[in-house]
Amino acid sequence: MGNRLLEKYVLLKHRDIENIHNIDVYVANGGYEALKKAVKEMKPEEVTTEVKNSGLRGRGGAGFPAGVKWGFIPKDIFPKYVVVNADESEPGTFKDREIMESNPHQLIEGIALCAYAVGAETAYIYGRGEFKGLFEGLQQALDQAYAKGFLGKKILGSDFSLEMYLHLGAGAYICGEETALLNSLEGVLGQPRSRPPFPAVEGLYAKPTVINNVETLANVPPIIAHGAAWYRHFGTEKSPGTKIFCLSGRVNRPGNYELPLGTPIRTLIEEYGGGIIDGKAVKGILPAGASSTIMGPDRLDTPMDYEAMQAAGAMLGSASFIILDETINGVWAAEKNVKFFKHESCSKCSPCREGTHWLVSVYRKLGEGRGTKEDVELLSTIINQMEGNCFCLLGEFVVPGVRSSLNLYMDEYEALVRNKSPEEKSEQNLVHMLL
Repeated sequence: MGNRLLEKYVLLKHRDIENIHNIDVYVANGGYEALKKAVKEMKPEEVTTEVKNSGLRGRGGAGFPAGVKWGFIPKDIFPKYVVVNADESEPGTFKDREIMESNPHQLIEGIALCAYAVGAETAYIYGRGEFKGLFEGLQQALDQAYAKGFLGKKILGSDFSLEMYLHLGAGAYICGEETALLNSLEGVLGQPRSRPPFPAVEGLYAKPTVINNVETLANVPPIIAHGAAWYRHFGTEKSPGTKIFCLSGRVNRPGNYELPLGTPIRTLIEEYGGGIIDGKAVKGILPAGASSTIMGPDRLDTPMDYEAMQAAGAMLGSASFIILDETINGVWAAEKNVKFFKHESCSKCSPCREGTHWLVSVYRKLGEGRGTKEDVELLSTIINQMEGNCFCLLGEFVVPGVRSSLNLYMDEYEALVRNKSPEEKSEQNLVHMLL
């Protein structure tokens, strides 16, 4: 098992091969060979088995094994669907966008391989509303694939047919949750569904549906082309393969970096991100955008894989690393995350709807200098009431960010309530209420 750096990109191939977004260039460099291999030489279940053996885990955040998910699809219920989650609304996440813009045919081929494996003849790519311009280019790639016979009826002379469509949402973060995405795709309110039944059994239009992230499916063509054993040369035993890490915040070189899973956070920041702006020190690490525990600088040597991040009390998620330095106030950073989740809450359940509202209210009070020690304690009370009680993960994602900020930056919370007597605070609160 290796953790070697890449000699060539697996996903960001456009950085090695110019104009690979053009289908002729993609085909000239081995593109669609995996699809040819699958439909001409492999049974559908063999494709699923190869993906399962590769250990490919979902790159949208949950890290669930892709081949196992495909195996949940019933064999005797039709029609079946493949839905691609291209919503990518997590703060600090911009990896799927680069794949769709610059290496779209690898995604299209991956979708086709997934559809062949599970027996689907219709696939949808669901993108956030802000991707309108991007989807115009993606539609051109689809048109090219149809023209070359890689999509449509009787693909490559086989009995396999596949129609692929693009669908834009309206820019709601909650539609990145797979069942809310399905509702939006069906034209109803984008709110999460109760499970079970799970999408593999009753998904789009109550039919069996595979839902995978863009980056997940872009991994499939090289797996089928080169084999599961080749793929496992990268990464770790339980987290094999490469991963695109989105790096932003207070670093000199923000951007997408494709590295083997298990690469240390320090390597991402210092070697690839060029270190911290003005040589400042790392103060906090948000490894999964807004949806994560804030990690302290003592965690810089944590390997970036699913198991190691969990052992460190965090999560890898979509691997959107936002870096805070010593110039950033920890309370301010936590408040920004809370405001985001309040704005994006679908309001279906009261723990999320009311919890995010009250968190924002308390943070506003602290920021305006009207906060008390009891208000800081109230933050913990609110997140404790939210934890484990929200309908979907959106509300649950609020909890670790607030809790970790309280653990890491309590001195900054205390500074907001220091140097005022209780009488002064009471008077301020009264004036504010009257105003």
